[in-house]
Amino acid sequence: QVQLVESGGGSVQPGGSLTLSCATSGFTLEEYDIAWFRQVPGKAREGISCMSGRDGSPYYKDSVKGRFTISRNNAENTVPLQMNDLKPEDTGVYYCAADATRLRVQALCVKSSLYNHWGRGTQVTVSS
Repeated sequence: QVQLVESGGGSVQPGGSLTLSCATSGFTLEEYDIAWFRQVPGKAREGISCMSGRDGSPYYKDSVKGRFTISRNNAENTVPLQMNDLKPEDTGVYYCAADATRLRVQALCVKSSLYNHWGRGTQVTVSS
């Protein structure tokens, strides 16, 4: 019954912006950890940002820190990811993931094996 649906992907030029959205159902955001991952062909999924189910605190990988912003819309049950100053290295399929663990050590939230619910992904392409 838990469902995650990503949207908002597309093609942009370097330096551009894009906002992704993870629409959730079947649970409340305060009871689940939510994370954004991205993947390119031939490589493992890379966790880039997380939203704590305990207190709504964000976490960012160094590669996106200062450029991406994760937030939580409890009323709409969505977790948007605002992406600014996009680089070609940001290209990939972006996935939303959720799990009920509610980690106490937030730095672990970028580990893909922690999540048992995944969306289908949305493509982001950054090129000239």
